[in-house]
Amino acid sequence: QGQLEESGGGLVQPGGSLRLSCAASEITLDAYAVYWFRQAPGKEREDVSCINSSDGRTYYRESVKGRFTISRDNAKNTVYLQMNSLKPEDTAVYYCATDFDITCSTGLATRQVWGQGTLVTVSS
Repeated sequence: QGQLEESGGGLVQPGGSLRLSCAASEITLDAYAVYWFRQAPGKEREDVSCINSSDGRTYYRESVKGRFTISRDNAKNTVYLQMNSLKPEDTAVYYCATDFDITCSTGLATRQVWGQGTLVTVSS
C-alpha cells in the first residue's frame, strides 16, 4: 500500500510562507495524482490543491489561487505545497493523499493513502 508523510508545518505570522512536503515510501508518487487537503478546527476537510501525473496539470481551490503552488520532485519522490501570503484562515492540519489515479478529480477513488497531517498555524 505504501505510506505518505507530511512535514513542514509550524507557526507563521500572517503574510509569511511555509513549504509543506509530502514524502512517499513504497509509492512512486510521479505515477499518480497527489492531493493536498486541510481541516481547520471545527470544520470539514476541504481540498486545497492537486497535481496530475498524466500531464502535470495543477488545480487549486479559489481561496488559495495565486498564493499556493503545488509541485513535484520526482528524484526525491516528494510533492510540495509552497504557501505564500498566509492568512489566519489558512490555519489547519494539512494532509497529502493519493487514490492511485493519474488525474485529479472531485472525488477520491476507494483505494486511498493519506499522511498523518502537519499543523499549520497562522497567527501574530
